Amino acid sequence: MNTLPDSGPDQARAAILARIGAAAKQAGRGAQDVTLVAVSKQQPWSHIEPVLAAGQRIFGENRVQEAEARWGERREGLELRLIGPLQTNKVSAAVALFDVIETVDRPKLAQALAAERDRSGRRPRLYVQVNTGEEPQKAGVIPAEADGLIAYCRGALGLAIEGLMCIPPENEPPAMHFALLAKIAARNALAGLSMGMSGDFEIAVRHGATSVRVGSALFGPRG
Repeated sequence: MNTLPDSGPDQARAAILARIGAAAKQAGRGAQDVTLVAVSKQQPWSHIEPVLAAGQRIFGENRVQEAEARWGERREGLELRLIGPLQTNKVSAAVALFDVIETVDRPKLAQALAAERDRSGRRPRLYVQVNTGEEPQKAGVIPAEADGLIAYCRGALGLAIEGLMCIPPENEPPAMHFALLAKIAARNALAGLSMGMSGDFEIAVRHGATSVRVGSALFGPRG
């Protein structure tokens, strides 16, 4: 289901939660073990509002400025996650706005986040993004360098890394990428796995996802 049902985003949310629960049950997990992140980037407020009214409180955004414009006056009671690439010159604004930053992918960015932590005292939860397909156009540390980046963040910088995130290549079966991410997480004692989107979130749940990032299946096509 990749398009918005006629019944609207609120009903789409209920259907997606049911599918998450079913996939979790098949994997011997509980539905409460998987968090639905509603990817609200580029969506009109008319699509977001009914999802918010239905009880959704966790939203994912790709760009700092877009998220500031959308959520700045509606921030209370929500958890915001940055799921798009982060430039170092936007770190201060990102740390001020987001509860979770899922796209730590290089030492320079990790250094900037540590410096902002020391300056502001704010400590958003952090995920390392792994480019499991090693695609040159895509952000993320390559798998062979993931352990080193995680160790650097934890050791030299004292950053608490909660988990890993990936976006599999569009033209490859996602399961092997989810399995690879889970393997890297396990050997680094990381509990969080942010993986799975509108077309493959059930597969991700069966491979251990603790959060899935769903946009078009929830809100309909982006504008």
